[in-house]
Amino acid sequence: MTQRDCRDAAFLTQPLVRQVLELLSTDGEEARVIGGAVRNTLMGLPVADVDVATTAVPETVIARAEAAGLKVAPTGIEHGTVTVIGDRHVVEVTTLREDIETDGRRAVVRFGRDWQADAERRDFTLNALSVDIEGTLHDPVGGLADLDARKIRFIGSADRRIAEDRLRALRFFRFHAAYGAGAPDPEGLAATIRARHDLAGLSAERVGQEMRRLAVANGAVPTLVLMQESGILPLISASVGDLVALARLPDFEPDGPCPALRFAVLFGRVQEDVDRIGLRFRLSNAERNRMRAALEAATDIVSSPPDADHATLYAIGEGAFRDGLTCAAAKGQLAPDDFAARLAAAREWPIPTFPLSGRDVVELGVDRGPLVGLLLKKLEREWIDDDFRADAETLRQNLKAFLTSFQQQQQQQ
Repeated sequence: MTQRDCRDAAFLTQPLVRQVLELLSTDGEEARVIGGAVRNTLMGLPVADVDVATTAVPETVIARAEAAGLKVAPTGIEHGTVTVIGDRHVVEVTTLREDIETDGRRAVVRFGRDWQADAERRDFTLNALSVDIEGTLHDPVGGLADLDARKIRFIGSADRRIAEDRLRALRFFRFHAAYGAGAPDPEGLAATIRARHDLAGLSAERVGQEMRRLAVANGAVPTLVLMQESGILPLISASVGDLVALARLPDFEPDGPCPALRFAVLFGRVQEDVDRIGLRFRLSNAERNRMRAALEAATDIVSSPPDADHATLYAIGEGAFRDGLTCAAAKGQLAPDDFAARLAAAREWPIPTFPLSGRDVVELGVDRGPLVGLLLKKLEREWIDDDFRADAETLRQNLKAFLTSFQQQQQQQ
């Protein structure tokens, strides 16, 4: 076991984390921060959540937390997990355990007190690192060396770890994209390829969760290339990804990476692709709509000259316009200089609001009804065609002139 002083770790200074560790590190029990918080701290990355492992059974965790005035939610108590809630912070606490039975999706566990046994049932070596209340780093399975080498390695047998939970085959690629460097671990890669046909049994929701995080990771492009070459990406997406476009995409992301936009570039050729990926990855309506809007905007932008951009911006909004530019550039349909120029122009142009409303039409004597809307649409179309130059007064005068002409024609008939 490797040990290292982590007394300066920021998570140890968080009041709720400190309190939980103190509550669960007395009377024969022990608690440690484990997993992502430790891994990210050692890698100099932001820490989002703090998880704690303990020898105390869930009933003891709940009793001690409630006695200290903390709220507790039994978020996964059948697997030994409860969430301790403090002032605007939460800490997930899980009792040490061993898998007794698993079908590749769910495991039957029993609680234990053996830190080594608990570590050996986890997925990757760098996720088994833990830090106790004194700030000592515990490394029972060689995770520190793998972390320093940026190597994602399964604990023990890669085939066995994947058999316990098939999602680990995707997590191997996601973790490699986020934390790995260089070539992936050969044993892990071979095991994921052998298990690729078992991925069909995973829920679309679980696949989508992993793919969203993978798609925006720093190493997403080379990792997705690897997934495609190994036959895994086509199996989970029912398509072949446009990896050339994806490789270009980071140069054209003005707002940073976004899963929906990356999926649009990687998988989106026609609108039916959005429906397929939406089902395969259980995307939200907002994500599907963003993909559709981006693909539609890209088509409009490519087929129109730059002097038509104001009309497109007015019709779809700046966000969809930016996404369309990004898709078009990534797919090689728009030159980098054109992308930069049209993006800058879009940001500098404030999208106007049509100055008139139905009230303006009614005040000129037009009865309320469908004709009001038709007249407004006609004026708006002329206003757009004139590049939005006419102000409200000019538009009212145009409306009056049109109504006068219309009435004269009616009288002549």
